[in-house]
Amino acid sequence: MLHQRTKLRQSLQSSAVSKDAKRSAAQLPFRPARVATHTAQQQLISRRGELQITCSLIRRDDVNTVTKLPKAVPRDSIRLGLPSKGRMAEDTMQLLKDCALSVKKPNPRQYVAQIPQIPDVEVWFQRASDVVRKLRLGDIDLGIVGYDMFCEIADEDEDLIVVHEALDFGHCHLALGVPMTGKFANITTLQQLRDMECWTAETPLRVVTGYHAIAKRFFEQQGFEHVALLTADGALEASPAMGCADIILDLVSTGVTLKENNLREIEGGRILDSQGVLVANRRSLMERPQQLLPVLHELLERLDAHLKADKFYSVIANMRGNSPEEVAALLIKQGGLGGLLGPTISPVYSLDQSGNGAANVGLYACVICVDKKGLYPAVKAIQKV
Repeated sequence: MLHQRTKLRQSLQSSAVSKDAKRSAAQLPFRPARVATHTAQQQLISRRGELQITCSLIRRDDVNTVTKLPKAVPRDSIRLGLPSKGRMAEDTMQLLKDCALSVKKPNPRQYVAQIPQIPDVEVWFQRASDVVRKLRLGDIDLGIVGYDMFCEIADEDEDLIVVHEALDFGHCHLALGVPMTGKFANITTLQQLRDMECWTAETPLRVVTGYHAIAKRFFEQQGFEHVALLTADGALEASPAMGCADIILDLVSTGVTLKENNLREIEGGRILDSQGVLVANRRSLMERPQQLLPVLHELLERLDAHLKADKFYSVIANMRGNSPEEVAALLIKQGGLGGLLGPTISPVYSLDQSGNGAANVGLYACVICVDKKGLYPAVKAIQKV
């Protein structure tokens, strides 16, 4: 009995202490965390790059304050941004390899690499969209991306310059995909799509896309009044069939995926053609020309040399004739065998009885450059000569 009374007394005392602690805690002043809430009124918009700051660790009484993003950290290195994943990344690496530029990445998990042929350059692997963003901020100086991604993220930023507009890989185009059936069965042009009477403020044209900036500019320029832009991370072609969108706006390569999902392109719905491009930050070029311009010239020379050479084949054939001039005349008279500036004709040498090199009388080696598409006709023409 004594033991039970002792436990009861201890329980009552503990309860009293708990109530006193709660009462004291309730009297303490409330100190809110210094983190800005993500609301529509509290979005801070930076004019530099038009980037949105949706969260800040600094409390502001004036939520409409325009905040400038900090300048890029000063550095001596030259940075080249490359896509880190996907087909664009593979094609970019192959292009650099074809230009005799080897990208050395010590660890596959690292995002920084070197190019031994241009030792002053740091290579940074980023998502394609982040390559453009970091170019705008000045965190990298040069970048290789798709023209579609450049147009979407750059948003006509004057600080970005396309220094090579045709790297000849990643070919595709951005276009509208419209259902083949239902109310769109007879819609074959952009004007017909715009003039459909069903588009109102309550029932706008629902477009699912990952290119909102491009889509907004396009529909405004084409005179559409009621458009709702929706977002999806993938499988956009399924959206119209599911009923969550009317049409899509996406990249088209061969058009097979569109057809397999009962979608088609329409006249006037092709927005832009895209391929790989080389982009530079204008401020970097102006502030550090002695460092950056030689590197840029080196890249452009290698790219142009590869892209021009890649369009041709060298054809070598041994031909008989009385003189080099006679053989050259025979080739030039044949269509497609003149080469770029003319064929190269040289004697064919072999060892004579004494072991010395001697020219074969009447036998010549002919070298001509032909367009890749004209390779087979050129070979057939040489055989006839």
